[in-house]
Amino acid sequence: MKLKEISLGSAIHVKHGYAFKGEFFVDNGNYIVLTPGNFNEQGGFRKRPEKDRAYSGDIPESYILNKGDLIVAMTEQGAGLLGSSALIPEGNLYLHNQRLGLIDKFDPSLLDKRFLYFLFNTHSVRGQISGSASGTKVRHTSPERIYQVRVSVPEVKVQEKIADILSNYNDLIENNQRRMALLEDTARQVYQEWFVRLRFPGREHTRIVDCIPEGWQRKPLESALVLQRGFDLPSQSRVKGTIPIFASTGVNGYHNVAKVQAPGVVTGRSGSLGKVHYVNENFWPLNTTLWVKEFRSVSPLFAFFLLSSLRLDQYNGGVSVPTLDRKVVHKMEVIVPTARIQELFGDYVLPMFTQLRHLGIYNEKLRTARDLLLPKLMSGEISV
Repeated sequence: MKLKEISLGSAIHVKHGYAFKGEFFVDNGNYIVLTPGNFNEQGGFRKRPEKDRAYSGDIPESYILNKGDLIVAMTEQGAGLLGSSALIPEGNLYLHNQRLGLIDKFDPSLLDKRFLYFLFNTHSVRGQISGSASGTKVRHTSPERIYQVRVSVPEVKVQEKIADILSNYNDLIENNQRRMALLEDTARQVYQEWFVRLRFPGREHTRIVDCIPEGWQRKPLESALVLQRGFDLPSQSRVKGTIPIFASTGVNGYHNVAKVQAPGVVTGRSGSLGKVHYVNENFWPLNTTLWVKEFRSVSPLFAFFLLSSLRLDQYNGGVSVPTLDRKVVHKMEVIVPTARIQELFGDYVLPMFTQLRHLGIYNEKLRTARDLLLPKLMSGEISV
């Protein structure tokens, strides 16, 4: 495969985003303001229903993104995000914010847009963008620095074939993610039906005493479960393995040793609050998390839904960094159903969580295969 070396500046133009004013950020609205947090580290678009903010102020029409637009993270809001690219999944919904670059022009005789998306997510391009970035605590790039990145690319027809192959992997991953979202929503609806609307099995024969079913108990959260701060594990101390490492936002990497036996429940303690994770394999919770050390009167599955329903992000006690104090959370009053009802609930939703796990493992294998193929296809080591 014949490759041609070019600078990105000879083939693309990057448009700066608009400085949307924080005073107009709201929880609900017709348009969502994108941030670098809407990018996956390995590339790709990430929806964040619990964090995405809408905008209620005046919006310049030219900063409303279209489906298929290619955007690049120009601020490293999180480790590894600088230079990450994403394709906009839906038009007339997302806003082009100031910390993002939009590839609004490109030379179709030199680059295919989908190929360019994958190109941005290669180690070579990311390394060049990172190497030229400015800033210490928070690093930034600019259109001018992106233009200086040099790449070796095949002819456009070959680029299209490479993009087709890699896009097939992404399509499979996205399809599995949709299935996972449906399973999660179904399990959540069952929890709402049983424990919020009180339409649980046997309700017809259960008396209501003090506004709750007979046998159920009101108690402090600490009497139901005990939260514990996670453990330090610096990057340099991690050893390659299969044990998932959980940060406040979810899996942060893998290690060869577990600190906690499955099943487990983890939520954010510092940085990102409110998201709760059910873990059905041995794991290592980082010190930015709280994990359930003891299930005193609730099952792990019920604990997951209980903590999810508490909207823990509203108990932020931090100033510059969102922080959750477990001592405050432990004092909250919760309602705990009987062990029998919890057991029936577990029997009902556990198969959904088992399927979720299988789909998650399948997606990890797809990502690994795609990421192994990416540099080989780009370099011509594997021909198409």
